[in-house]
Amino acid sequence: MSTVERSGVDVARAVNAREISAREVTDATLGQIDAVDERLGAYLTRLHDMARAAADRVDARIAGGEKLAMAGVPVAVKDNMCLAGTRTTCGSKILENWIAPYTGTAVQRILDAGGIPVGKSNMDEFAMGSSCENSALLQTRNPLDLSRVPGGSSGGSAAAVSAHLAAVGLGSDTGGSIREPGAFCGVVGFKPTYGRVSRYGLIAFASSLDQIGPLTRTVEDAALAYDVMAGYDPMDSTSIDRPLEPTFSALRDDLRGKRIGIVKEFETGKLGAAIDAVYKQAYRDLEKLGAELIEVSLPTADYGLATYYLIAPAECSSNLARFDGVRYGLRVEGNDVGEMYEATRAAGFGPEVKRRILIGTYALSSGYYDAYYVKAQKVRTLIGDDFKKAFATCDLIACPAASSPAFVSGAKSDPYSMYLMDYYTIPMSLAGLPALSVPCGSVSVEGKSVPMGLQLCAPIFAERELLSAAHAYEKATMHYKNNKLDVSLHRAPTGNLV
Repeated sequence: MSTVERSGVDVARAVNAREISAREVTDATLGQIDAVDERLGAYLTRLHDMARAAADRVDARIAGGEKLAMAGVPVAVKDNMCLAGTRTTCGSKILENWIAPYTGTAVQRILDAGGIPVGKSNMDEFAMGSSCENSALLQTRNPLDLSRVPGGSSGGSAAAVSAHLAAVGLGSDTGGSIREPGAFCGVVGFKPTYGRVSRYGLIAFASSLDQIGPLTRTVEDAALAYDVMAGYDPMDSTSIDRPLEPTFSALRDDLRGKRIGIVKEFETGKLGAAIDAVYKQAYRDLEKLGAELIEVSLPTADYGLATYYLIAPAECSSNLARFDGVRYGLRVEGNDVGEMYEATRAAGFGPEVKRRILIGTYALSSGYYDAYYVKAQKVRTLIGDDFKKAFATCDLIACPAASSPAFVSGAKSDPYSMYLMDYYTIPMSLAGLPALSVPCGSVSVEGKSVPMGLQLCAPIFAERELLSAAHAYEKATMHYKNNKLDVSLHRAPTGNLV
C-alpha cells in the first residue's frame, strides 16, 4: 500500500512511532497532488510550503517526546474556512484574492493535533450547491468517474480524500454538503450535531444550519478528526458547552441491541429498481449485524425542502450583505456608493448566489416575513418534533444519503432538480441532528459502477452511537474498498511505508 493510500489513523500511528516522518508523508501527498490534480481540480490553492513547514514542526514535536492525535495526517481544508495567510475564496470571485488574517477554531485544533494542511479545496460558491459546479473559480470532477460531479458543496474535499490527495477533508454541511459529496465520491461524510464543532472562522452561509465536519475514507478517520475538532468554543455564540464523549475509543463491530428506524415516507422504490436493491441490501446488512429494524414515520419530512429553501436563503441574504466592496474582497468602482455596491455584487456573485439572495430577501420583506419565513420556522419545529417521536422507538435512523448516484456534469441545469438532491439530508439539518453517509454499494450506470451512500442519523449529541454503528456496518461490508479511481487520472503511487 502506498503512503498516500494509508488511512489517517495509520499515518498518525506510524508518525508517532517514528516509523516514517511527517515530512515524508507530506512530500508523498504533495507529489500525488501535483500528479493528478490538474485533471481532478480538487484544490483551489496548493499549500506546499506551508505543509512542509507544518510537517517539520510535527517531526520536531515527535522527536521531543510528544504524541499527537493527527501526527502527519494530510488535511484538505474547504475554502470557506479561514487559515491564516492563505487565500480563502468561498469559491467566489468576490473573495478571489482575499487572504485570511486568522485561523478558524476547528482548523486550528486539527493543526495543533499534528494535521498537515496540504491545500484549500474547491466548493460551490458560498456553499450553495449540490454538485460543485457552482464554483466561480474551478471545476472539480469525481475521481471515480471524471465525467461525473463530486457532489457539493464540499466537492473539493470529498474528491481530494477519494483520490488520495488527503486523508481527511474538512467540509461544511448546511443542508447535505458533507453527506452528499461523501456518497458521490465513495467516502464517509459526517455532519455532527449543530453546535458541536465551532463555526468560528467559517464564512457563514446560513448561520442556524452551517456545521463543520470531516470527509474521510474510513469511519475510524472520521471519529479521529471529530474528537480533535469538537468541543466548546467561546468565540462561537452557537457552540455547545457540554462535555464531549470520545468516539474513536468506543467504535464497535456489531449492532446487537440497536433499534434502527426505517422511515416509512422514504420509500426507496421510487428511486429505481437498482437503487432500491442497494438500500434494501444495506438494511438487511444492518439486520445481520444484530440490529432490529423498526418502521418509523417522519410525516413532515416531505416539507423539508420547501422549509429549507426559505430559511437558508433568508439567512444567506443577511450574511452576504457584508460583501459590499468596502471592507474586503472585490471592489468595482461606481459614480457613487450605491453604484459601487451594485457593480461589485453583480460582478462578484454567481447566478446561484444571486438567486438565493433574491429568494431570501423576498421572504424577509415587509408583508411576506410572516407568510414565508415565520411559517417555515414553525414547520422546522414540527420536523424536529417528528424526529423526537421517532427516536422514542429507535436508536438510529437509516435512509438514503442522496436522491441519485453522482450524475454527469451539466445534467441538472435547472435549479429545482438540483435542489431535490438534498431531499434526504435536509430534514436532519433542520433538526440539528448528527448524521453521516457511509458507502453502501454501487449501481451500474452506462456500464460504469457508481457508488451510493447510506445515511445514518442519531439524536442530538449521540455522535458516539452514530459513529460506532457506522463503523460496524463499514467493517462488515467494506464497500469503500471497491472504489476504483478513473484510469485517466493516471495515479502513480509515490512511496511506501515499510
